[in-house]
Amino acid sequence: MSRLPRSYKDNKVCIMGLGYVGLTLAVTMADIGFEVHGVEIKDDILKSLKKGVPHFHEPGLEGTLKKVLLTKNLKLSKKIPKKIDSNVYIITVGTPINYSKKVRTDMIVSVSEEISNFIKEDDLIILRSTVEPGATNKVCKEIFNKRNVNYNIAFCPERTLEGTAMKELRSLPQIIGADNLEVRIRCAQLFSFITPTVVQVSKIETAELIKLVDNCQRDVQFALANEVAQISDLIGVSANEVIKAGKLAYPRTQLPIPGLVGGPCLEKDSYILESGLKNKNFSPKIIMSARKVNEAQPRLVINQLKKLLLKNKDFSKKINIVVAGVAFKGEPETNDLRGTMAKPIIKELETNFPSSNIRIYDPIVTKKEINSVFSKEICRNLKQSFVDTSLYLIVNNHKIFSKLPISNYSNLMKKPGIIFDFWNNFSSQNLLYSNRIRYIGLGEIGLNIMEKN
Repeated sequence: MSRLPRSYKDNKVCIMGLGYVGLTLAVTMADIGFEVHGVEIKDDILKSLKKGVPHFHEPGLEGTLKKVLLTKNLKLSKKIPKKIDSNVYIITVGTPINYSKKVRTDMIVSVSEEISNFIKEDDLIILRSTVEPGATNKVCKEIFNKRNVNYNIAFCPERTLEGTAMKELRSLPQIIGADNLEVRIRCAQLFSFITPTVVQVSKIETAELIKLVDNCQRDVQFALANEVAQISDLIGVSANEVIKAGKLAYPRTQLPIPGLVGGPCLEKDSYILESGLKNKNFSPKIIMSARKVNEAQPRLVINQLKKLLLKNKDFSKKINIVVAGVAFKGEPETNDLRGTMAKPIIKELETNFPSSNIRIYDPIVTKKEINSVFSKEICRNLKQSFVDTSLYLIVNNHKIFSKLPISNYSNLMKKPGIIFDFWNNFSSQNLLYSNRIRYIGLGEIGLNIMEKN
């Protein structure tokens, strides 16, 4: 990785879509020395970015954004300007799934059509959005082929982790997928200014599949851990203990602790892969089964908690419930609500505890951001979120919950009360219980902790 030399011919880049993927890449490239033009169609986001304020939380992003705006290495607009002189176009728009679990490519089509009005001889187009295998050729190339120009196209997937994206862009290997060796070398040279390692693969479809396989593999691992939690509940042991003890000094078992699996990637990439294989008459059974296991967690857990509370006559029908940690993950911290498992959890709570009052707490997500997704009362702070609460649900893995002074905060709860932790931050067997408050981790309901009062 090095500063961009003035003689480098691909120094002018247009990035289409300034979400999590596009904006972090745009400011990183601009900081290195590329002349970057970022295109974002949403007026509110564009207005905020021009002031140097990102529309999402990412460590290191805001400072770098302000810096490259001052140097004018980053310029912003709603559309591609008529006099643009970029010779590289990078597509980073979203590919969400709809309510029918079908992947949407309409945004890719839209920006490809816009780019096609500007591409010149020998321009390079890089698709970075997550797509099914074959989509780069089927969707993008069909649009660009209508132009009578010789262009180059590649697929280079984004693989950074939200919360560490600014660091990982400059450290993680970059996958380069192109059907032509010259194009691969050209892309490899471009990304070599960003990251020290590039990995070239021989086909676009290979690179497309790599991104999907990466995320599906993680989804499968989490699903196995969550199934272990279900089995542990049936047997009456702690899943946390089963997994942690099994890994001690034993290198061949690396199962993660069970937990909620959501976010903008893992919730959809299995469906994207499945969709891409339908024309091959193949369904990825292990991958899709894993996805169903992870999607079932909110329903199974809330049903278990309902049964547990019904066993204890001291719980009233109308209780105060707090859902703590509504960003899709807590570590590394983010304010991203896309694919948050808090949504299905709250839905299940509303179904199973219809008379109860549900409140929300998150250490990062702002009140405005929460209100855009949830219609619930928001707790002022962590301490206040425990006051008069009967059921406290820790939904993401933010470090504030792993450092929670349970013995102090539990005294603020209504008695009897339950702290249910989807992330097993503590050992329920080692906690000292008092005042009829119990801590239960995911995969520990079968221990019948409440009955030990």
